[in-house]
Amino acid sequence: MQSRAAEDLKKRVTDGLVEAGLTYAGAAALSTPRRLTLAVDGLLAESPTIREERKGPKVGAPDKAIEGFLRGAGVTREQLEERETPKGPVYFVQIEKPGRPAAEIIAEVLEATIRNFPWPKSMRWGAGSLRWVRPLHSILCILSDEAGTSVVDLDIDGIKAGNTTRGHRFMAPDEITVTGFDDYAAKLKRAHVVLDARERAEAIWQEATNQAFANGLDVVEDKGLLAEVAGLVEWPVVLMGAIDEEFLELPPEVLQTSMKEHQKFFSVKNPKTGRIEKFITVANRETADNGATILAGNQKVLSARLADAKFFWENDLRTAKSEAGMSAWVENLGNVTFHNKLGTQAARIDRIAALAREIAPVVGADADLAEQAARVAKADLSSEMVYEFPELQGLMGRYYAEAAGLPQDVANACEAHYSPLGPGDDVPSEPVSVAVALADKLDTLTGFWAIDEKPTGSKDPFALRRAALGVIRLVLENDVRLHLSNVLNKAVFTRDLSVRIQKANSATVKLQEIQAGAVDQKIAAELYKEKLGTSDPKAVTDEVFDKAEDLLTFFHDRLKVFLRDQGIRHDVIDACIAMEGNDDLTLLVKRARALEDFLKTDDGENLLQGFKRANNILSKEEEKDGVEYSFGADRKFAEHDSEKALFDALEAGGAAISPAIEAEDFAAAMRGMAALRAPIDAFFDAVQVNADNEILRRNRLNLLNQIRKVCGQVADLTKVEG
Repeated sequence: MQSRAAEDLKKRVTDGLVEAGLTYAGAAALSTPRRLTLAVDGLLAESPTIREERKGPKVGAPDKAIEGFLRGAGVTREQLEERETPKGPVYFVQIEKPGRPAAEIIAEVLEATIRNFPWPKSMRWGAGSLRWVRPLHSILCILSDEAGTSVVDLDIDGIKAGNTTRGHRFMAPDEITVTGFDDYAAKLKRAHVVLDARERAEAIWQEATNQAFANGLDVVEDKGLLAEVAGLVEWPVVLMGAIDEEFLELPPEVLQTSMKEHQKFFSVKNPKTGRIEKFITVANRETADNGATILAGNQKVLSARLADAKFFWENDLRTAKSEAGMSAWVENLGNVTFHNKLGTQAARIDRIAALAREIAPVVGADADLAEQAARVAKADLSSEMVYEFPELQGLMGRYYAEAAGLPQDVANACEAHYSPLGPGDDVPSEPVSVAVALADKLDTLTGFWAIDEKPTGSKDPFALRRAALGVIRLVLENDVRLHLSNVLNKAVFTRDLSVRIQKANSATVKLQEIQAGAVDQKIAAELYKEKLGTSDPKAVTDEVFDKAEDLLTFFHDRLKVFLRDQGIRHDVIDACIAMEGNDDLTLLVKRARALEDFLKTDDGENLLQGFKRANNILSKEEEKDGVEYSFGADRKFAEHDSEKALFDALEAGGAAISPAIEAEDFAAAMRGMAALRAPIDAFFDAVQVNADNEILRRNRLNLLNQIRKVCGQVADLTKVEG
């Protein structure tokens, strides 16, 4: 809230000043927990005088029209000037707006900014109408130049602007008089206030790492926590405390999360053992006992917090090691609703397990292990630890799976299947983890597509864009050859049928009751008729498979965003998406990268122009003649040497490109394309396609079709921009 407020203050004030004619050289905004500061350099002493000419109504216009113009312009009738125009005599007037002192403009702009400040949360206090994030105590507003300093005349609900502020609330609460920004910053620092949040953060991190280093320890880096703590203090005092011995055996992530979430402590670990043994807290003041009392109080509260965490941990371990093991938690998830249209978490686990088993062979995973991992991956959602700290889901699942004696691949999948959560997150690489991660995300996407809950505009409440990007990264970074259309058709169909059955008779339908392999339209229609008695099952299945196709388009849209960030043009991706096999994302990206590299070469650029020229001529003539020139050109009608050479080149190019495409050697296919560049250029330089001889013309148009056909094996070049 602080950093955003500083930027809002800067933008609103500087925009208001410029709009009023006051330009400036530079501006900087700073914040602490108790103050917002804006320093503006090089501000004009007054706004310039503005002269403008305004055109009015025609001479002889009704009096009301003329009077309205006079009021709007702020002039009298005597100031009007008649001028001849192509449309007859018209009134004009010269308007002069004199400049205004900077202090007057600043007062207006600052009052409007303060009264309309966009706080996410604000309050009103006392008898005034002003709303602010907390009660506003004072406003310091001064103008400084070589002649001296003046206070801007400003009064907001009884709070008058002045040239004074106060230092640290406890260490230097007296008034401080300032003469300019440099004086303000220097005096505040002497009064135990560090104005710049970045400087506070740097001081905290440096002192924290120094203290840890002196004890042979490391501070666990956490940039978000560092920024938050820097926003909580004006005078950071770094203190290091110890964690009681009885809590040191807790998983380090539990300690770190508990200390961060509840008390804003940094974790300090032993690099030799990986254990978190101490903590860093940041006080807002210096004390006579060098923080001993503060540390004692913090350690007392921390011990109580960690006692709760230890209790949860030990209880959860007993459950995981029991005879029932993690299956008891899975059963509890039968009472937890995932979505009112998609059933419980337990039903979702059944779906993910079936899908993970199906995907396992594609990613090189053992199908039994993949199914086992999928069935326990979300079990920790029922654990006491994850109930207290939801951000530990998955991680705790790994600990509990290990404690339950499950295979290590299964335990690792419990933690890894949520990944990747964002563009910077690591992607799982173990086959079982990849299978479960893909199944988890694909179930989410196909489920919400089946019930028509798709992202709209900037709204994406179920994080479906993130899930799609996760699938894309899992596939690409593990070089997975997965035909998404098959998976999406099957998954959307089973979810749609399940939802319709539940809606029809309120029965809970297990996945096994639906033919998971029924992707064929005819079989799908028969199932709808059998389960629902649908009068027109084909119409329903058409709708369902349209949803699956729409979901594949969504994947392509997310892939465009992903590849665009890697420097691959959107039109290049579109050209490859238009090709057969576009549901194999790995193949699609290999094709796109090869085409992108080819088009950056001279051969690629010039061949594209030659292709477009051929395609444009051919398309125009086909439309004009009402026929398709695709019956094959005949070499015996070739008159010119360049024409014959093009026949030879296309024959050789087709022979080179086709097997290369079949072998997925797109680099070789591009080399085959490159060989066509010179013959195509020579052909267009020497030959007139639309010859007077109709036989020659048709043959040459069919030859252009050969160009389109041979080049079209690589990508749909019509979609690539010139």
